[in-house]
Amino acid sequence: MTSYVLTVACKSTRGIVAAISGYLAEKGCNIVDSSQFDDLETGKFFMRVSFISEEGAPLEAITDGFKPVAEKFGMDADIYPDGQRMKTMLMVSRFGHCLNDLLYRWKIGALPYERGVKLIGATAHYVTADLDEGPILEQDTVRITHAQSADDYVSLGRDVESQVLARAIHAHIHHRTFINGNRTVVFPPSPGSYASERMG
Repeated sequence: MTSYVLTVACKSTRGIVAAISGYLAEKGCNIVDSSQFDDLETGKFFMRVSFISEEGAPLEAITDGFKPVAEKFGMDADIYPDGQRMKTMLMVSRFGHCLNDLLYRWKIGALPYERGVKLIGATAHYVTADLDEGPILEQDTVRITHAQSADDYVSLGRDVESQVLARAIHAHIHHRTFINGNRTVVFPPSPGSYASERMG
């Protein structure tokens, strides 16, 4: 059995999920994981469906047959073989520019040190013309204490940056991300998606 991933973005309306699941059932496919998001503010709908072709239908046949469904709802839709490697360009700003700025401000007394900084954070986002202004894919923080040194801060910052970047790349290459204006929709990983890979 061959596994596929379907991604859909379109204007929100009744019947989208029914049309997708109905089409896949007609083609002898079984849905094994599904995530959807209806953005009530923008009126956009996003969906990611993992499915298995139990009758061995080839990708081309499934894709061609889905075109009328996609046209009916004005969908931006893509179907990918699950696990297909995606060409990805990774762009990073120089290491620790935010962390270095934080440490510099701490050294010159420009941070409210007396109030006690307790978190160091990292953000991964899509690239735009303005540095660090793209739609956010992943964020995390790590707790720090007053007893730690600047070297500790750098080490903890590197760790959290590495974890955030790994999770963001995983989401992107598994087609779990959708750009929604200046924001992103990021669906959770499918069950077992980390088990088949070495993350770290």
